[in-house]
Amino acid sequence: MDRTTENLIIELRRGTLVMMVLSVCQKEEYGYVIVERLAKLGISVEASTLYPLLRRLESQDLLTSHWDTTDARPRKYYQLSEKGKTVLNALKQEWVTMQEEIEKIGELS
Repeated sequence: MDRTTENLIIELRRGTLVMMVLSVCQKEEYGYVIVERLAKLGISVEASTLYPLLRRLESQDLLTSHWDTTDARPRKYYQLSEKGKTVLNALKQEWVTMQEEIEKIGELS
């Protein structure tokens, strides 16, 4: 695979990763569990990619978070906000529309 194709695939994955992470955060989760849940679905994401994404989604008010310090190791839990639910629904709808458009393009071939 050439460099251009690799870069385009990375760009496509970045865009869809937001939707996947928001979907996983419909119930309260902490970072390590998010990585595990995605991995069980066959979606590989590095912690070095996930944590900055979680912080960005939180800064965009798409996720809320809180620290749980009851255990020996404090954990930051993330959950979809009301705004995040609205955005996730819009992203899912757009995904369906894009799939339909891609199928139409495939029919032209």
